[in-house]
Amino acid sequence: MFSKKGSLLYASIFLSVLLSGCGGGEAVDEAGQYISTVEEIDIPDDVKVIGLGEATHGNIEFQELKKDVFEALIKNENVHVFVLEGDFGGGQQINQFIVNGNGTAEEAVKALDYSIYNTEQMVDLVQWLHDYNVTAGEDEKVYFYGNDMQRYDFSKKEVLDYYEAVNLDNNKKYADQLKNVSNDTMRELTTKQLEEINHTVDNILLDLQSNVGTYEEQSSHDAFSFALQHAQIMKQRTQLFLNEENYTKLRDKYLADNLQWIVEFEAERGHGKVFVSGHNGHIEKTSASLAGYKSMGNYLDELYGAEYFAIGTDLINSEFQALNRGSDERQIHTIENHNDLVDAFSEVEPNIFYVGFEKASESEELLNMIKSEQKMVNIGDDFRSWHRLLKMFYTIEMIPKEAYDGIIIIKEAVPTTVIDKTEVL
Repeated sequence: MFSKKGSLLYASIFLSVLLSGCGGGEAVDEAGQYISTVEEIDIPDDVKVIGLGEATHGNIEFQELKKDVFEALIKNENVHVFVLEGDFGGGQQINQFIVNGNGTAEEAVKALDYSIYNTEQMVDLVQWLHDYNVTAGEDEKVYFYGNDMQRYDFSKKEVLDYYEAVNLDNNKKYADQLKNVSNDTMRELTTKQLEEINHTVDNILLDLQSNVGTYEEQSSHDAFSFALQHAQIMKQRTQLFLNEENYTKLRDKYLADNLQWIVEFEAERGHGKVFVSGHNGHIEKTSASLAGYKSMGNYLDELYGAEYFAIGTDLINSEFQALNRGSDERQIHTIENHNDLVDAFSEVEPNIFYVGFEKASESEELLNMIKSEQKMVNIGDDFRSWHRLLKMFYTIEMIPKEAYDGIIIIKEAVPTTVIDKTEVL
């Protein structure tokens, strides 16, 4: 048993940990001169990839920011490609809706098969992209992608559909070999089954790469490129299952690889700039997560340098929804976050505003903040009520100026409501 003295010491240490980082800074005089609206975000001319992070997956404001930022980029930066941290195959279903009108916005969003996106805000975004394309000229249309690889169904379908067009024998052979592969059953697959799937996908990739000329003659360059990429997505999904111990490390590498494919594919179509939206932990450049993985943003920074422009987000007060993986239920949580940077702007009037770090650097006070470690909100789609008791469970300590090129701050945020609560974990 603890002695009374030991118990007091333990309590003292626990309290110090509990309160660490909970304090904040003070408002900066005339901070308003260093902010702008989202519509006024200025991106350097030589940038190829613009990343937008979100501090949680469960706030209305972050889902609405996707549309607001992308709309500004269309108007001001001639950006016409939207990439989401979502399934590549499912993302193509959204693209078919916004470009060709196939299905409905609700059906397109559900194709992503991830509850965080089954919200009114995401449906509104996809419907807006569709309506924009209805009136846009051919050179002004927008295109949608996912760069994630955590699902099978639509990539499997696209690969088999392609073979139906170019090689019916392979269509039948691979359909049989992949018959056990689906989003619904993928977590029930044994290691032996996964290894067999991996072997089959390797054969598909080899066949496609060995017959590029013949297959393109029977289809098109674009159709072949997508079939090959869908097969790569299946390979990545399988590798994640076979390497669970390195899941987060592999996933962010694949996110970066898939985004690079999209950038290069769209560049061939005359689109020199791409917008990507994902969690802060994927967008930021410094791999600050204590989970120890190299972030997608870090890969992009190495690949593109100054041609990658990262915009982070942070919060002061947030009521948000997230999945409790312990109970498999979605719950509403509340946090209050303070650090020197967000508190510096606590007295500005707008609820949502952008702080470009080039502009902020004109203030010595703000420059010192963005060059110093700040505990910034970082909440994924798994949160327990007790996490809010320790700031280390809902923030990441990072140097803003190294992680991002600017930041959008939200002073008060409210939760999304999931339309369909079915989860595929």
